[in-house]
Amino acid sequence: MGVALHRTCDWRGPDRIVLVHGFTQTLHSWEPMASPLAERFQVIRVDLPGHGGSDDVEMTFAEAAAAIGEAGGRATYVGYSMGGRLCLRLALDRPDLVQALVLVGSSPGIGDEEIRTARRGSDEALATEIERIGTAAFLEGWMAQPMFATLEPQPEDLAARLRNTPAGLAAALRRLGTGVQEPLWDRLGDLSMPVLAVAGQADDRYARIAEDMAEAIGANAHVVALAGANHAAHLERPVSFSRLLAAFLVLHPVAP
Repeated sequence: MGVALHRTCDWRGPDRIVLVHGFTQTLHSWEPMASPLAERFQVIRVDLPGHGGSDDVEMTFAEAAAAIGEAGGRATYVGYSMGGRLCLRLALDRPDLVQALVLVGSSPGIGDEEIRTARRGSDEALATEIERIGTAAFLEGWMAQPMFATLEPQPEDLAARLRNTPAGLAAALRRLGTGVQEPLWDRLGDLSMPVLAVAGQADDRYARIAEDMAEAIGANAHVVALAGANHAAHLERPVSFSRLLAAFLVLHPVAP
């Protein structure tokens, strides 16, 4: 693959885990979890196209999923929201790379074509708004949404988000948004690796999606609603999430 995504690596542990952030975030968003996880895993954090050190990278949804696999190699993949949708696509396209899959506040896309078209239009409008008002003003409004009401970003996380450019964020929405994504619902039954779907207990919409995904995947899928958290459950409860992740992989060890 010609273009590589920016990543950071911590090689202390024997097994590998890849952490993939959501829209407006960067690999720094995983900071509270990276050190605890590195006690057991080789931790790789990836910047998505349009974000952080991959700010000037533009890829289609399928290309971005493949690039995550190139950056991470054979590993357990943990993706949040947009990052989760991309990790899911990678798991379906390259199951040889994804030993286990953890999805946080994520979905397989929008199955209804009419709703997906409407979402594509709203994503385009949002991309145009980012270009018009800039990152700081957009981020202020984005973080004011009810789904983030209980989230207090760490200073390094917030500073890194503010360094994202309007052009990068707008391009990410246009190329990686739910409106342009091919829905993956019909392919979920193909997943054979252990899958953990996590949603915040207060995030009703994505808690329902997590249950629906698990039903479509089958017996290898497990669902957890993280108490005291909303959409960004892993950032709101980083210690609880790290323990949940470690316990899941102990109970469902990956193949050597």
